Amino acid sequence: MAVQMKDKDAYQRLNYLYQAAHCVLSQNPENVELARFYCFTQRTIARRLVLRQDPSVKRTICKKCCSLLIPGVTATVRQRRKNRKTRFTVVRCLSCGQSKSFLNDPDHCLWVDRPEAQLQPQKQPDPKPSIKKQPKDKKPDGSVSSKPNAAQSSAGT
Repeated sequence: MAVQMKDKDAYQRLNYLYQAAHCVLSQNPENVELARFYCFTQRTIARRLVLRQDPSVKRTICKKCCSLLIPGVTATVRQRRKNRKTRFTVVRCLSCGQSKSFLNDPDHCLWVDRPEAQLQPQKQPDPKPSIKKQPKDKKPDGSVSSKPNAAQSSAGT
């Protein structure tokens, strides 16, 4: 059974804008402004509708100028070490100079990628109550009536 996704149309639009920005830069690397416009529109829609985007998408968009960060075209990527064990990937936007640092740990797993983060469809309780649990019509004095109730008598006629 497929789970219905909230705001599916909005996510499709965000996906389309992200793909359009990639296509524009792949066809003409000089056309950074149009790709930036697509990414800015994507970010505006996501903010307005309060939608969470995948971390892999957010990492490829500059927070300062909204340009698409493609290594060698609009960004530079460097590997840095803070000490012997800690490695970082530094992505620098060529348009505005903004830098992003990401921990480069091979054992690290994002929360989104963990199995406990995935929503499992939960079983719904049976909406039909059993016949045994339905109370019988009682008179105010506490005795049980043997007459059918109004709903049963109208259904029989």
